[in-house]
Amino acid sequence: MNNGTANQGMRGIQEILLRYKNEHDLDLRLDVFDLRQKGEIPDLSFDIYISSGGPGSPFEGKGMKWENDFFDLLTDLEKFNKQSYFVKKHAFLICHSYQLGCRKFNVGEVIARRSTAFGIFPVFLTAGGADDLIFEGLASPFFTVDSRDWQVVSVSEPGDNLNANVLALEKERPHVDLERCIMSVRFTKEIVGTQFHPEADPVGMKMYLLRDDKKESIIANHGLEKYEDMLSSLEDVNKLQLTQSIILPNFITEALTALTEDA
Repeated sequence: MNNGTANQGMRGIQEILLRYKNEHDLDLRLDVFDLRQKGEIPDLSFDIYISSGGPGSPFEGKGMKWENDFFDLLTDLEKFNKQSYFVKKHAFLICHSYQLGCRKFNVGEVIARRSTAFGIFPVFLTAGGADDLIFEGLASPFFTVDSRDWQVVSVSEPGDNLNANVLALEKERPHVDLERCIMSVRFTKEIVGTQFHPEADPVGMKMYLLRDDKKESIIANHGLEKYEDMLSSLEDVNKLQLTQSIILPNFITEALTALTEDA
């Protein structure tokens, strides 16, 4: 979903998968599909699906073939899982893909933020999130990279998909008269997503923060103290490093379990 834009997300996802493969001695094959730029879309022959973040508005593809293909894939996965008694196929949607998922599954309202959110922020689990397998091993709050110009709010409004389960929220801001962003949703038992970036790691984030353009932008918008706080946060093993080591690996374990008849 990165539409040809260079970022650290794809590296982070692939490193997690390869590390999981080596740690568990798995026969794992990884294929990458460039949907927005090249129109590539996987079929149902794969076992696990991870859809990345990307730049831009979650509405810019409305009515375009690539977006229809993505929604069709989610529909096909949902149908497969309903029809298959034993084997289930799981999908994880990150940031841009998550916002599209909220549109597709009619969860909440996807709106533009007043200003860009970027940095390392606390995320708070709901009661459902605290019991969800993908967050097992994390406290509430946990810390992760949040980078968004759009967000999902107003879940449980009339017309929403009431089968979806909100798993996490952004921090409360009593001094700001705005709704809390919905940071994670389990759309179906097998399809889950996060607004934040569970693949983000200290190495990639530091490379990003040290870029002159990003440094200048963050200082201009948030101040030098905030920028220095972001850099110092990277040294805390209980923040990004912990989150990266838990959420997607937990998801992979859950997905692999669902591929066996003993699940």
